[in-house]
Amino acid sequence: MNLNHPELLSVLRQAIKLGDKAAQSGDVPIGALVIDENGQIIGRGYNLREGQHDPTGHAEIVALREAGKTRGNWRLEGCTLVVTLEPCAMCAGAAVLARVKRIIFGAWDPKAGACGSLRDIVRDTRLNHNPEVIGGVCEKECEAQLQKYFSAHR
Repeated sequence: MNLNHPELLSVLRQAIKLGDKAAQSGDVPIGALVIDENGQIIGRGYNLREGQHDPTGHAEIVALREAGKTRGNWRLEGCTLVVTLEPCAMCAGAAVLARVKRIIFGAWDPKAGACGSLRDIVRDTRLNHNPEVIGGVCEKECEAQLQKYFSAHR
């Protein structure tokens, strides 16, 4: 995946649209995509925790699962995980285990983020894989999506 600025914005905006689907189903609006080395989307996901009563139904996990099925392999080497909110510990760990090349996210999550905010799982040198992390892409748009959701639900 070429990391030029317009392409990143386009991909993050696609993830934001997936987050809208989560909100429409009553879940926190988080969307995720897995992009292969050629820039093709091989996995899509949005939060499904509420509708499926699944604590692992995070957007990233859903997208990683779909990407693994698309590839026919759980190893997602060379792929990029794109998500609207900084991954939590579970999702950061899954990205490491899937061996994604990089993680790109929109909003930082100081309450549960595990890619630099609260924790930094993905850069722990004791692990066998450390993806590159690019945070804050379309940050304001991603934050606004979350703020709109939580203002209506709290």
